[in-house]
Amino acid sequence: MSSTPVLAPVSGRAVALTDVPDPVFSQGMVGYGAAVDPPREVVDAVAPVAGRVLKLMPHAYVIMTTDDVGVLVHLGLDTVALQGAGFRPHIAEGDMVTAGQPVISYDVPSIVAAGLNPIVAVVVMDEREPGNVVPGQAVADASEISSAAVLFMANR
Repeated sequence: MSSTPVLAPVSGRAVALTDVPDPVFSQGMVGYGAAVDPPREVVDAVAPVAGRVLKLMPHAYVIMTTDDVGVLVHLGLDTVALQGAGFRPHIAEGDMVTAGQPVISYDVPSIVAAGLNPIVAVVVMDEREPGNVVPGQAVADASEISSAAVLFMANR
């Protein structure tokens, strides 16, 4: 079995995925993981793992590791409706990234001003076994986590 540390893409309060107020995430429909409630300031969302940027949208990105672990970072809830407002990418789809490398500048105050929840969901794509995702201590404690600290472990 391989174990992949998945880093927090932003700093803030770590949140169990089941506590994210969106059933797509809280019920594990796209996979399992955790979330971070970010500070109300402009932040750089970083790569949670090293790998290739499989998909890059203004409000979300997927990075595929060399071990074929796909990790989705979704910046805010329902933020696709903003059509890119509040987000500025630093990389391109297809780029190779290192864990902790800035991917998108995220204007959290503009998301809040638009009436949207800025929580950042991080999930292992298509993971069907919740037990394969082991939350870090910050998630278990719902405590503060630093950007690029281990959010959870993805086991395969």
